[in-house]
Amino acid sequence: MTIRPVVRYTTDMSKRLQVVIGDADLLGYERTAKASGLSLSEWVRQALRAAQRETSDGDVEAKLALIRRAANYRFPVDDIDKMLAETEAGRLAEIEAAFGGADV
Repeated sequence: MTIRPVVRYTTDMSKRLQVVIGDADLLGYERTAKASGLSLSEWVRQALRAAQRETSDGDVEAKLALIRRAANYRFPVDDIDKMLAETEAGRLAEIEAAFGGADV
């Protein structure tokens, strides 16, 4: 008899996090997860990742200074649709050249 692994992904996720919450909060989280079509565990993982992305981990003033400095540069720009069309035409030419002009 061969035993096959039923769940493989948990081998990479071996840490557990225990969070104490009230019954009302738990019920609300369970309902929200179910409405999202997710297990409670997956919903919590996604919520934690989203919260982490939204939290700044650096010096806000230094970041703003860099953005202000970059905004002072003057690069040549054109209409976005024109630039996208030129980019697409260039890519198409590269693909056609790679295939020796054959119909792609």
